[in-house]
Amino acid sequence: MPVNLWEQEKAAPLTGIEELVYRSNLLGQDRSVANWGGGNTSMKTVEWDFMGQEVAVMWVKGSGADLATMKSEHFTALRLDDVLPLFERDEMEDEEMVAYLRHCMMDSQHPRMSIETLLHAFLPFNHVDHTHPDAIVSICCTEDGEAIAREIYGDRFVWVPYIRPGFQLSKIIGEKVRANPQAELVLMEKHGLVTWGETSEQCYQSTMKVIQAAEDYIETRVKSVGEQLFNGEKAKPLNTDERKAILTAILPLIRGRVSREKRMIVSVDDSDAVMNFVNSVDAPRLSQVGAACPDHLVHTKRLPLYVDWDPAEHDTRELKRRMEEGINRYESDYRNYFERNQQDGDAMFEPVPRVILIPGIGMVTTGKSKKMADISRQLYQRAIAVMKGSSVLGSFVSLNEKESFDVEYWPLELYKLSLAPPEAEFSRQVAFITGGAGGIGGATARKLVQQGAHVVLADLNQEGAAQLAHELNEQTGEKRAVSIGMDVTDEGMVKAAYGEAVNHFGGIDILVNNAGLATSSPLEETSLDEWNRNLNVLTTGYFLVAREAFALMKTQRLGGNMVFIGSKNSVYAGKNAAAYSTAKAAEAHLARCIAAEGGPYGIRVNTVLPDAVLSGSAIWTSRWREERAAAYGIEPDQLEEYYRKRTLLQVNVYPDDIAETVLYLASSKAAKTTGCMITVDGGVPAAFTR
Repeated sequence: MPVNLWEQEKAAPLTGIEELVYRSNLLGQDRSVANWGGGNTSMKTVEWDFMGQEVAVMWVKGSGADLATMKSEHFTALRLDDVLPLFERDEMEDEEMVAYLRHCMMDSQHPRMSIETLLHAFLPFNHVDHTHPDAIVSICCTEDGEAIAREIYGDRFVWVPYIRPGFQLSKIIGEKVRANPQAELVLMEKHGLVTWGETSEQCYQSTMKVIQAAEDYIETRVKSVGEQLFNGEKAKPLNTDERKAILTAILPLIRGRVSREKRMIVSVDDSDAVMNFVNSVDAPRLSQVGAACPDHLVHTKRLPLYVDWDPAEHDTRELKRRMEEGINRYESDYRNYFERNQQDGDAMFEPVPRVILIPGIGMVTTGKSKKMADISRQLYQRAIAVMKGSSVLGSFVSLNEKESFDVEYWPLELYKLSLAPPEAEFSRQVAFITGGAGGIGGATARKLVQQGAHVVLADLNQEGAAQLAHELNEQTGEKRAVSIGMDVTDEGMVKAAYGEAVNHFGGIDILVNNAGLATSSPLEETSLDEWNRNLNVLTTGYFLVAREAFALMKTQRLGGNMVFIGSKNSVYAGKNAAAYSTAKAAEAHLARCIAAEGGPYGIRVNTVLPDAVLSGSAIWTSRWREERAAAYGIEPDQLEEYYRKRTLLQVNVYPDDIAETVLYLASSKAAKTTGCMITVDGGVPAAFTR
């Protein structure tokens, strides 16, 4: 149900564009009212131009902005006296319309105006809202939608048959509303709602009132249907543990198959609303009718992939077979769809599903980032809500194939997507970093995220990893970091950590094998416990972590990168460090062995050999500092200077230095390098590789 969020105390002091920002943000906060990135709002007022003259102006949402988060800088001001003469025209092409409206802008630095700017301009009201509420779209996507609307709104509405947004639709709406003085709203077939008011509050309250009336009407019918919603249940949902186990097994396969052209990140949804739909009798049919409205289609594609699988069989192998078969069929069908409808200059998007529906399991969505996969997920939730409403009102209808294609490949809609920043080196990739809360692990995570990656921070120090993940997510404004508590020596914890990573992002592209410890003792004082602790963490732990990553990467069939954080001691017999040095040497050789096995699968494995990275490392705040200082006959606080002076370059080595090398080895710049060791130690001759 829509919630009226208007607070007079907050709204009263606002003037000008801030009024419009406030109203827009309220509408966007409720996704059942306004889709992510969808809908637009406007306000007509008087401003002063650069000459100090009063000018009638319309402020309208800029293209690509989201109502929930947009600020004043996301709106565009246009001179109404220049825009309104267009109402007298009979027709106008999209490109001509956009070019004309650019000349009407008060400030060339404002964002490009909404596609539906003329819709707002041609309505003779000071404030206009255009939204895509679930309840309204349900009516607009019902076969007898206009008749149902008459039952709800009487003669207070204008019904407009489906036309793609642009000049023609805007003029039709303007003409119909002006010819119908009692009209309070416009219902756009297969599209959405337009409302208005003389003040910002009146406009908002009108929008809420109209939506609430539709919600009440639909809810009465939902209650009368009861458990027979979507014609009842066809498949029984698996329990949470079963769903998670199956998803852990199938998500890497899904991610690999949908990433054949470009890597994708996945998101999973097993909410009640989604489960009720995917497990229903009607889901196989309804899901293939088409997108609920143009705003959904851009991020969900016209159709999802529905996987015909019986969860009662619990047959994961059969699900994998049907999943692979389904994705292949979807790709073939999408290519045919594109070829049937393409125009000169159209370039096909990746021909794979954005939405996958699995009975008993839920919904999997894909996107170039976690954020975009989540947007597809949220928009298909809205589609389910619309299908729910339409199915209790009558028969769900959608855009036909040609209408869908004309929206999906519409240059004005594609412009919104072009506003995204260019992709970085590690965009679309997921990095699993052990010791992610530490100095080297943390520095590597920060640099990877800066370069577009998603990161999994696995560490015994779960609190530190969680803090860093929060910091990275705050910086990016996206959910690109997740923390997991993990002991690399515990096989069960390692498997579970990868399961968490897979359920969160869908798979792994980069492993930074970095967890560590260090001890220092003369040989005769080295206990078996000390020896085993070093080998357990630095050799066995690295093996367990790499083995799981290797299996995942093979399943995905996308290649992959592993970077082991070794040590100068991997190739140099450090004094009083037999256990540590032996474990580090084994670790470096393990990396070479995995490189030999990984080559045929495109899995590269390389090793960085740092030395004396004291900054930010928990190792150097332990007894290791005192032990190493004692080995060299110096005081602990003299270690940094001692290490600097023994290097050829007379420098200290910092976590960022190691992180830079990790990123190089994992990047396309090192695409033909595997089984390599790179020293980052300032130049220690004793550790030169041979």
